Amino acid sequence: MSSVPFSLAAPATLQGTLVVLGGGYDDPTLALLADLLPTRRASIEILTTATAHEPERTHAAYARVLHKLGCPHVGHLQVDEAHPADAPATLARLRAAALVFVTGGDQERLTEQLLGTEFLEVLRRRCQHEAGFILAGTSAGASALGGQMLVAGRGWRSLLAGGIEVIPGLAILPNLLIDQHFAERARYPRLLHAVLAHPTLLGLGLSEETGVIFRPGQAPEVFGEEVVVLVDGRHLSASNYASQQTGQPISGQGFQVSLLVKGDTVAMGEGAKG
Repeated sequence: MSSVPFSLAAPATLQGTLVVLGGGYDDPTLALLADLLPTRRASIEILTTATAHEPERTHAAYARVLHKLGCPHVGHLQVDEAHPADAPATLARLRAAALVFVTGGDQERLTEQLLGTEFLEVLRRRCQHEAGFILAGTSAGASALGGQMLVAGRGWRSLLAGGIEVIPGLAILPNLLIDQHFAERARYPRLLHAVLAHPTLLGLGLSEETGVIFRPGQAPEVFGEEVVVLVDGRHLSASNYASQQTGQPISGQGFQVSLLVKGDTVAMGEGAKG
């Protein structure tokens, strides 16, 4: 196991456990989450806001897997146009859950439905102050947890000014910019561009079946079958980003890039050693 000297720290007050997955086959991650629970009978809620079509079917699929893992209490935390985030019953279930799992789909639906709500404040407070609480997200559900999130950008055009779109995320992990399905969908260019535009944020590219787990007081650790890419633009030596007009190629020199695999950890501060 190795460690690299990036600052990937979750908020200093983090007491809960956060898990982000790059999408794909997620049954092994559900098994990991089940093992993190204080008891398999703890309350689990599946948040399907990002899933625009047939969210009930999505919940049912996750519930089947979790039931097989010995977790009988798997609720459907449905927040969408017809189910307000701040409904009293929804907030009560959020406060009672030991694990909230955020499904994939369209991450913009998550910010549209949750930004500015009491629901989001409760979720943040639980992550920051409640030991034992677990928040996990896959695919879009992972991307939305960062301070900013990529919602557009594809192929070589991602390296042209105006070729990506980045909007505010839920800021559960405020110093990160998370992209998913990373290697499979060739998203290296757009993450480099996004970090160039937001150099104070660390870019985190999650391949499928691969993710990072954040535990309180510990270095974040990679799990899964593929590779996590870290892009750090805090020490760029040169960039034309601010001067380029739409459609012109962008440049940046001095990125730090690391490739991490299962068991690798990320140091919580500069210069730490594994």
